[in-house]
Amino acid sequence: MDKKDRRASRPPLREITTAILVDGGFYRKRAATLFGHKNAEDRANELVKYCHRHIRASRSGLYRIYYYDCPPSQRVVFHPLTQQQVNLGKSSLFEWTNDFFAALIKKRKVAMRRGEPLETQGGYTLREDAVKKLCRGSIGVDDLTEKDFVLGISQKGVDMRLGLDIASLAEQGKVNQIVMISGDSDFVPAAKHARRSGIDFILDPMWSPITDSLSEHIDGIRECVRNPPMNKTDPLHVNNLGMDNAEAEDEEEL
Repeated sequence: MDKKDRRASRPPLREITTAILVDGGFYRKRAATLFGHKNAEDRANELVKYCHRHIRASRSGLYRIYYYDCPPSQRVVFHPLTQQQVNLGKSSLFEWTNDFFAALIKKRKVAMRRGEPLETQGGYTLREDAVKKLCRGSIGVDDLTEKDFVLGISQKGVDMRLGLDIASLAEQGKVNQIVMISGDSDFVPAAKHARRSGIDFILDPMWSPITDSLSEHIDGIRECVRNPPMNKTDPLHVNNLGMDNAEAEDEEEL
């Protein structure tokens, strides 16, 4: 058999259809670090363009972008530094998050999956770096500012919905590749199930460290943004808005 005959006998490469699953809370934090702070509309546009980078990298067709997040809390919580009650429903974050969700659900091939905030848990806690400084004695309690505190509201339902979608995609055979943008090892069982079903499972931790258990049960890692400090040269960075026209032109083809 000559070379031409051998090439002809090879099975054709299968077409790749990709579903992208986005851990919303994780993405928003990493995007703020890598791309800078943006208004809600710009962040929604950025997320879709970032997901399309994965489609181009895989040379695949986009099945759907699944976005998992929790509605912003409207609780009234106590701030330990100011000694005041804070109405979260009147905060700028509450307004921004709702505007972001509203912008995102209008995007093509985007499905929103909402969890629920746990109204009985969560509040303001000290950031890790502030705790370390206090323990070292480099700062005292009187040196703390509001920026040293972070609001942590527990949520339910997001992990369950993500796991169910992975199982459904695997069972129905609608995709043969899943890209998950997250850094959470809670999704290991779902990733294992997808791989057993023959799905190529790619993780994008956006340069966040991941556990060995998560790394063990995926088929590869791929970030679609350069590692800091080179991230500031990215067209999606807030300092470069208006310079990413090439990506915008490609979106209608996906």
